[in-house]
Amino acid sequence: MPSIINSFRLLADPTRVRLLALLDQEELSVAEIQVILAMGQSRVSSHLARLKRAGLVRDRRSGKNIYYGVSGDAPWSELRDVVCRGAAELPDTKSDTIALRLVIEKRKDKARDYFNMLAGKFGRSYCPGRTWRGLTHLLLGVLPPMDIADLGAGEGTLSQLLARHARHVIAVDNSEKMVEFGRDLIHKHGFTNLEYRLGDIEDPPIEDAMMDLAVLSQALHHATHPDRALSAAHRILKPGGRIAVLDLLNHHFEEARELYADLWLGFSEAEMHRMLAAAGFQDIEVAVVARDDENPQFQTVLATARK
Repeated sequence: MPSIINSFRLLADPTRVRLLALLDQEELSVAEIQVILAMGQSRVSSHLARLKRAGLVRDRRSGKNIYYGVSGDAPWSELRDVVCRGAAELPDTKSDTIALRLVIEKRKDKARDYFNMLAGKFGRSYCPGRTWRGLTHLLLGVLPPMDIADLGAGEGTLSQLLARHARHVIAVDNSEKMVEFGRDLIHKHGFTNLEYRLGDIEDPPIEDAMMDLAVLSQALHHATHPDRALSAAHRILKPGGRIAVLDLLNHHFEEARELYADLWLGFSEAEMHRMLAAAGFQDIEVAVVARDDENPQFQTVLATARK
């Protein structure tokens, strides 16, 4: 068993144990690992290369960035428990965990700052994929009375449209200014069945099995973990409840990461279907429903499913 023997040799180095323990929790770039471990780029890359050759680590390219995570296959699956127990004995593990949390928060802060800046301007600013044609498709099949969660609601234009017919709408967003702006609109327009809650779409502040419909309109590509956001939507839905996801079809417009704080460059129809199925949804339907006239001609994909 040469691969296992080689793996044990690699695990004799505490730094590699710390590194594997981190990657078991989260995919990370070299730059993020440098911050967490307070280590130089060449040293981090050297450790990653050796772990990758041993089959313990894999990499994934996302635009200009490369993210590393544990492989999930043998020999990692056979050594995971050993690594976790070893990491628990290391004095640096606690500080690594805190640093990891800060790195993840920094990712989210970038998107949050962007949306705080845009609060109150969405009607006057171009946002890729945010088309009335697309929103019309999203609203098809919505039958009142329903309890609806608008996840990643922004200032809540869609939430207000839904509230005109729904029994109750909960709009969730992680931007304090967006939520504040939305709450002002509630009072201005006299909504009694609409509320705004500050929270993350990966763990929305909504009780389990409470909603009839969960909507994510151009929000999923801002999630750090889109699969977790879909699982969270599944959690808050009643049995038989439905989800509607309106998002960008996968594209190659790299500038979107800086211009719009996008974490993901859209999703293919196959990816969307796979993520919904993995989250536990059934009766999944995915289709491209719109295409922007302006370059780079973003396309919009609509996915619906049932819990």
